[in-house]
Amino acid sequence: MKFSNALQAKPASQQKSQSLMDYRKPIVMVALCAGLALSLQGCVAVIVGGAVMGTMAATDRRSLGAQAEDASIVLKGSGRIEKVVADLGRVSVVSFNRKVLLTGEVKDEKMKKEVEKEISTLSGVSLPITNEIVVAPLSSFGARSNDLAITAKVQASIIDTKDIYVNAVKVHTDRSVVYLMGRVTQRESKIYAEVASRTGGGIRKIVKLFEYIGEDELQELQKKPAPEQKKE
Repeated sequence: MKFSNALQAKPASQQKSQSLMDYRKPIVMVALCAGLALSLQGCVAVIVGGAVMGTMAATDRRSLGAQAEDASIVLKGSGRIEKVVADLGRVSVVSFNRKVLLTGEVKDEKMKKEVEKEISTLSGVSLPITNEIVVAPLSSFGARSNDLAITAKVQASIIDTKDIYVNAVKVHTDRSVVYLMGRVTQRESKIYAEVASRTGGGIRKIVKLFEYIGEDELQELQKKPAPEQKKE
C-alpha cells in the first residue's frame, strides 16, 4: 500500500432505513449530476470546494480567505494544466486549505512532473504537492461516473454519521481511490476513514490527507459563529 495511512475498503455493515434513503436520493442525484457535468468536460476536471455558504460555512474549518484561495488555485491551476496535457491526459486539481492534490492520467513521467511544476509555482500553494497522477491511458466515461457515484455515497454516509461534518472535509475519488482532505482531529480522522470504508461500492482504498488539529482548537472553532452573508 502506497501510504501508511491508507485503509482497505470494507463492505457495508448496516442497511440504511428506507425512509432515510428516500429522503437522501434527490440530494445525492443532484450532486452526482452536477459533478458529472464538470468532470467529463475537457481533459481537466475542476474541483472547487467552499462555494456554498450559510449553514455549510459554519462547519467549514478554513478561513474565508483560505476558501477563496483554494478556488483560485483550482481555477488557475486547471488552466495551466490544460496547456500542458492538452488531449493527452486528464488531471483533477483539488485544493483544501492551500494543500493540493493532483489525480488523473498522463502519457508519461515527464508530463506528470511538468504538471506538478506548473501547480507548485502558483501563489498560495502549500508545498509539497500530493501528486497521485498515474501514467496510463485515459479512464473511461464509466470509470469517471463510478468515481462520482462513490464520492456522493461517501458524502451521504458522512451526513448520516453523528459528530462529524461533511463540509469539514473534502472527498475526492479518482480511479476508485477515495481521498479525504480537511482539518480534523486524530479522533475524527478515524471516524471519517471508517465511515468511508463502510460505504463499499467498489472502493479500492482510502487515503487520508488530513491536516491535524487538537481537540482544544476544534472546540474553539465550534464556538465561532458562521460568517454573515449579505442579503439579496
